[in-house]
Amino acid sequence: MNLENEPLMIEESIENWVMDKCDDWANHYDQNYRNQHEEYYRLWRGIWSAEDKTRNSERSRIITPALQQAVESNVAEIEEATFGRGKWFDISDDYADKERGDIQVLRELLHCDFEKAKIRKSISECLVNAAVYGTGMAEIVLETIKDVAPATQPVMDGAMTAVGVNVKERTQVKLKPVMPQNFLIDPVATSVEEALGVAIDEFVPLHSVELLQEQGVYKNVEIGIAPSDIDLEPDAELSVYPENKVRLTRYYGLVPTYLLREATDDEFESDSQYTEAVVVIANGGILLKAKANPYMMQDRPVVAFSWDIVPSRFWGRGVCEKGYNSQKALDAEIRARIDALALTVHPMMAMDATRIPRGTKPEIRAGKILLTNGDPKEVLNPFNFGQVNQITFNQAAALQQMVQQSTGAVDSSGVTGSVNGEATAAGISMSLGAIIKRHKRTLINFQDNFLLPFVTKAAHRYMQFAPDEYPVSDYKFNASSTLGIIAREYEVTQLVQLLQTMKQDNPVYNILIQSIVDNMNLSNREELVAAIEKANQPNPQAQQEAQARLQSEIQFQAAQTASLNAQAMEAQARAQKYAVETELAPQELEVDKLRVATVNIKDGSQDDKEFEKRVRIADLMLKEKKLELDREKSQAKPQESEAEKAFLARMTNAQ
Repeated sequence: MNLENEPLMIEESIENWVMDKCDDWANHYDQNYRNQHEEYYRLWRGIWSAEDKTRNSERSRIITPALQQAVESNVAEIEEATFGRGKWFDISDDYADKERGDIQVLRELLHCDFEKAKIRKSISECLVNAAVYGTGMAEIVLETIKDVAPATQPVMDGAMTAVGVNVKERTQVKLKPVMPQNFLIDPVATSVEEALGVAIDEFVPLHSVELLQEQGVYKNVEIGIAPSDIDLEPDAELSVYPENKVRLTRYYGLVPTYLLREATDDEFESDSQYTEAVVVIANGGILLKAKANPYMMQDRPVVAFSWDIVPSRFWGRGVCEKGYNSQKALDAEIRARIDALALTVHPMMAMDATRIPRGTKPEIRAGKILLTNGDPKEVLNPFNFGQVNQITFNQAAALQQMVQQSTGAVDSSGVTGSVNGEATAAGISMSLGAIIKRHKRTLINFQDNFLLPFVTKAAHRYMQFAPDEYPVSDYKFNASSTLGIIAREYEVTQLVQLLQTMKQDNPVYNILIQSIVDNMNLSNREELVAAIEKANQPNPQAQQEAQARLQSEIQFQAAQTASLNAQAMEAQARAQKYAVETELAPQELEVDKLRVATVNIKDGSQDDKEFEKRVRIADLMLKEKKLELDREKSQAKPQESEAEKAFLARMTNAQ
């Protein structure tokens, strides 16, 4: 379809096309979300409005701080998890060695520039908006700033030194939070990237537009002052709004290509029906800027995230929406009690109107005299409406617990009995586990949809507009966010309990100590962690001494083993000796008898000679066994003596 040939589109301008889209999107927001968001804002700020009454007879205007505490607690948890460690993003080190230096340079430059631009403050404001309204939005803005630094310069050939400043112009990326009433998006889109376009419609000071016109950023046309519009003001509760302001509509998205060609003098190539462009309109109809997307990555300078995702919808679900019903019921309970107290505490008087003087003002105060026609006891009757039921205290406590249950917030009273009705360690652990999971879910959503896209887009803009300072390459960023304060305290408690189950000589003991210190929010945490790591590193001298000590212990144990082996061998030889002696004892006795018998023989007959021969053979066998026994004992004694010498030498060295 060619829009140029459409008869109704021939006279249309790009500013009219953009404003028609913005008006349609603004009407959709007004009809579906504005009233809810304004009420969430009042509940968070504690601002009373007549339209927030729960009943017509309600007189009290108190707004309980349960929802305020829930918003602040949830936001503080995400902030602590994101910025608690100082460095809140990092770059994946998966490149070649030659690029690792560029990674370090880029990381330090981004951290330094983000600190100068106060990015942390802007992100915190976006977190608050997301918790209150359900969605946090921000615009990435490029500004040219002047870095001013004190410096000295020698003059008069070095005879004197001039003191002054060095001024250097540079590009700075800023993050500008956007309120929901100032943010317009295609209603059918669920994210900034898939929408036809997004627009930021807000009031800005007149002088800021005039300065940009002088710099040539905007067209030099007459603007004028815009009238106030309460729907666009950041704080609708103000009674007087500032003047000298301009309604500025900044549109980022697709526009018809032929309308963009008519509105700009820049040359660009596009064969598509729509072209990604940047259009700036003042006061609803004055075109200040129309240009094809100037960014090298062709991305839109807007980031947004939902506190809690609602399927198929851009606008998310925040803390105020989660705790809305419980907060309204709690306010109704407290207001009803306060209204009832007025009827039970303040004195009231019933009187007979026919028996009081005409013209008397029936008012009750200390020291006042009431005139009556007759007995005052019969004319006047003080009364009250009874006492306030004490059950309202329990109901208010239960409703406050419902607010915490719906929002996942933890107040100063903790989570005692929120799971099992008792203040047990198991019940508290179960409660904290559920709360931490909810916070972790929001944290991951915030990182993936807001934090990392912003860091990536900011880095690309620095690479494009400040290439001399920033190394140009395709880097992958990741968040350095950790646990929030509740999760860290819970983890520290678990680690301390685990630490109590082991001894100090256990190698895991020092690792647990380091983990505990690393999770604590201490001012000198880095120094403590470094000291623990240094203490865990081995000392070369201590290693040598330990090695020498170990070698000496091994030698000592070897000497003891050798001595014990020698003693065992000696005992074995002694046992063998006793066994042989026991075995030879009968033979020796027999030989002795034969010897005695031989001596007593007087005649040397043949039988006697044979008997004497047997005696000699037995005697020789006995001597042979004794020689074998002596030989075994002589072999065992040298080993025993060597072991004893080694043992004595070891003991002498030890002393």
